Amino acid sequence: MAKRNNDNQPIEDILKEFVKTNNLQSGLDKVNVREAWANLMGNGVNNYTTAIELKHETLYVQLSSSVLREELSYGNEKIVKMLNESIGKDIVKKLVLR
Repeated sequence: MAKRNNDNQPIEDILKEFVKTNNLQSGLDKVNVREAWANLMGNGVNNYTTAIELKHETLYVQLSSSVLREELSYGNEKIVKMLNESIGKDIVKKLVLR
């Protein structure tokens, strides 16, 4: 029977090491940001969200409604704060609504 490395290492630590070794964190961050947007904004906003892209700490969100885009722009900083709190770390520094 083959002996595993680090028999007592928690799965969380193993996964973190795997993510780090394979440079997967930025991909995971992009998925986490999309999920956070969907959860925080709800169906009303998600129905008008056509694209979400995270590039260098800037989140670009494409909306099909100019009225909604205008409305959300007033709460821009609050949305960024809520997204980062939801994810548990400061990934998004700026939100651009298109």
